[in-house]
Amino acid sequence: MDHSTHIRLGNAELTPAALEGATVYGADDEKVGTVSHVHGAGLSSEIIVDVGGFLGIGAKPVAVPASALEFMRDESGDVHAVTSWTKDSLKAMPEHHD
Repeated sequence: MDHSTHIRLGNAELTPAALEGATVYGADDEKVGTVSHVHGAGLSSEIIVDVGGFLGIGAKPVAVPASALEFMRDESGDVHAVTSWTKDSLKAMPEHHD
């Protein structure tokens, strides 16, 4: 997927309503996870990403800072994120517990 033409989200758009359910793509444009939920809003928020599993079952939730993800909207208006992390590096992070 060519992310260069996608519209980056501004700080005010980084809200739970906009981000929850967004797909997260890694360095090789591989799907590495899905945004489960968000604590806070804006660049200082904490994003909980479900990694691994199948259809949400068996996925491991990990917490990452919003500033480590680049959120954008594609041509269809769908929000997704890009990160330099791989699926393995996210799986190696501590499990998040609410």
